[in-house]
Amino acid sequence: MSIKQALISVSDKTGVIDLARALRRSGITILSTGGTARLLQQENIPVTEISDYTGFPEMLDGRVKTLHPKVHAGILARNDLPEHVATMKKAGIADIELVIVNLYPFTQTIAKPDCNLEEAIENIDIGGPTMVRAAAKNYKKVTVITDPADYPLLLNEITANQGEISLPLRFRFACKAFSHTAAYDSAISNYLTAINDDESHNAFPATLNLNFNLLQNLRYGENPHQKAAFYRGIETVPGGLADYQQLQGKELSYNNIADTDAAWECVKSFEDPACVIIKHANPCGVAVADTIQDAYLRAFATDPTSAFGGIIAFNRTLDADTAAAALKQFVEVIIAPGITNEAKSLLAQKNNIRVLILPLEHGSNAYDLKRIGGGLLVQTPDNFRLERSDLNVVTHRKPTEQQLDDLLFAWRVAKFVKSNTIVFCRNKQTLGIGAGQMSRVDSAKIATIKAQEAGFDLTGSVVASDAFFPFRDGLDVVIQAGAQAVIQPGGSIRDDEVIAAANEQNVTMILTGVRHFRH
Repeated sequence: MSIKQALISVSDKTGVIDLARALRRSGITILSTGGTARLLQQENIPVTEISDYTGFPEMLDGRVKTLHPKVHAGILARNDLPEHVATMKKAGIADIELVIVNLYPFTQTIAKPDCNLEEAIENIDIGGPTMVRAAAKNYKKVTVITDPADYPLLLNEITANQGEISLPLRFRFACKAFSHTAAYDSAISNYLTAINDDESHNAFPATLNLNFNLLQNLRYGENPHQKAAFYRGIETVPGGLADYQQLQGKELSYNNIADTDAAWECVKSFEDPACVIIKHANPCGVAVADTIQDAYLRAFATDPTSAFGGIIAFNRTLDADTAAAALKQFVEVIIAPGITNEAKSLLAQKNNIRVLILPLEHGSNAYDLKRIGGGLLVQTPDNFRLERSDLNVVTHRKPTEQQLDDLLFAWRVAKFVKSNTIVFCRNKQTLGIGAGQMSRVDSAKIATIKAQEAGFDLTGSVVASDAFFPFRDGLDVVIQAGAQAVIQPGGSIRDDEVIAAANEQNVTMILTGVRHFRH
């Protein structure tokens, strides 16, 4: 079925002029509305305005323009049903075989800091979604386009097939159209159901709608007997892992993606050249240095055994010297904001290593999500950034400037380690990390053992604990190992006992008042 008539009504005008010209060259007549029609007329592209086509003027400030039988019958009529054909002929209504529509910019509007409810409501499209859904429902006759990125594919198909679009492609466009309107309505629902009676906003909507696009099916999930897929959110998160570019290596697995995300989020939190090595979602080595090569060597030294087969993240462009150092060990994934040609050539020698590039930006998800049986736990992300002004020194002994730097470094690392967490550091290098234990004292013991096995002397080190010490026993373990300064949230009913233990052993203790559980 060749296209004879198209309706174009777009909020996003990207590429629409070239598209319209190409459609006219193919002999397709164009109907259009409002601003789109004016734009095409300014470019001397023949177009019929909807009001002229229907014989009924736009009304109510443009709220009613395409909601007319001549438009919707043209879209919804089925040519395979004789009664439809007869009805259309009797009414003198022509078919519309191509609908090119995108919607009022609702999400862009509500993203403005000064957006109010009235402005948001005015940017809820009515006629647009109606046409899109009608065209998608009748995909056997109508082609519907909602994304300017699909214009080249549409025109190639028209050119190659004398104005016809294949049924599989029409169905594909229809599926995309329904997803487009579903996401649009989801954004409206999320926004409106989060509004209080005074028009202020709750953190969470009463009905939470989530929309993600399938990027790829994965070989398997956490384990080979589990199926898995990777989806990207329809809303862009600057610097979010879902926008990575893979330069080489095998396909990423489910575990690769999860671990790489943990590494990337951690390394992004440092301003100076930094390296983070992740194994099973936990940092096994983190360091800051003057160069990322030195940062890598220091991070690797924390736990060379665990770093085997790990994920390495850098917050600077990967250079040849650093790449050469990393190639001496087995690594699954390397991610950085850039890579030199020399480093790229070196890594190509081991083409199984997955090399990812991603701009170093600091966006974050709107929500953290965790599925439970029949439900979903939702929270805002843990974006709290501790500053020196937030620190509360509660012991007789005060920290030195070097200790303050190391304590803040250790605290930043602890945020990305599974609870319960103990992190030993010195000179902005992790020395021993205890993660994911049921008791804090066990995490303290494991961190001590890890440091000793790596050959580190913990004398004079600092320690971060992601949550309070419920008893003095965990504190005693890290002090006996050599720690001279400790940072922890506080908040235990035994804080006085723990602080007294620190004073008794002449150790500095700082309370943050903020906890960093990570489960």
